[in-house]
Amino acid sequence: MKSLVSPKLKPGRVDEVRQAERTETDTVAARPTPGAPGPLASFARFVLFGGGVGVASSAAVAELAGLMPWAAANALITVASTALGTELHARFTFGTGSAGWRQHWQSAGSAAAAFAVTSAAVLVLHVVQPSAGALYEQVVYLGAAGLAGLGRFLVLRLFVFAASQTRTTARVMEPAPVREAGPQVSLLLSVPAL
Repeated sequence: MKSLVSPKLKPGRVDEVRQAERTETDTVAARPTPGAPGPLASFARFVLFGGGVGVASSAAVAELAGLMPWAAANALITVASTALGTELHARFTFGTGSAGWRQHWQSAGSAAAAFAVTSAAVLVLHVVQPSAGALYEQVVYLGAAGLAGLGRFLVLRLFVFAASQTRTTARVMEPAPVREAGPQVSLLLSVPAL
C-alpha cells in the first residue's frame, strides 16, 4: 500500500505522478474480469455446455412429442433449456457469475430466434418428406440447433454478457490544474480498481 502522505514534490513532478497513477488505474480497469475466459475458451465452453443442454433437449423433445404436438414440446423444452443454459453460460462460459433478470430476458430473445429456426427446419422437413422418421427429424433439428447456437454465441458474447466481461472506465484525461509554487503536501490514497 502506498504512503498516505507523499514527500514534497516539485510542482511539475506532482503532475507526472498523478498522470502515472491515472494511466495505471485505467490499465487495471480495462483488463478482463478475473476468471473471464478469452474468445476461444468461451466458444469451447459454449459448445460444451450449450451442446450438452442441446443434446439433452433433443432427447426430451423427442419424448414429449409423443405426448403433445412437436411444436409445443419444442417450446416447452426451449424455455427450460434456455433458463438452464443462460445460467451455465453466465457462470462458466463467460465467467460473469450468476445471470440476472436482464441476461435471462436477453438470452430468451436469442432463444426465441433459435426456436423459430429449429421449428421452421423441422416443419420444412415434414413438408418435403412427410414420412420422415425420428432419425431424420433429429438430424435436421440438431443441424438447425447448431446453426442457431452459433448465432446465439455471438449475441451472448457481444451483447448479453459483454458489459460484464470487461470493466472499462471512460475518463477524460485533463492535465492537473496549475498551482502556485510553495510548500505542498499531497495526500495519495490507494483506491482499488473496481
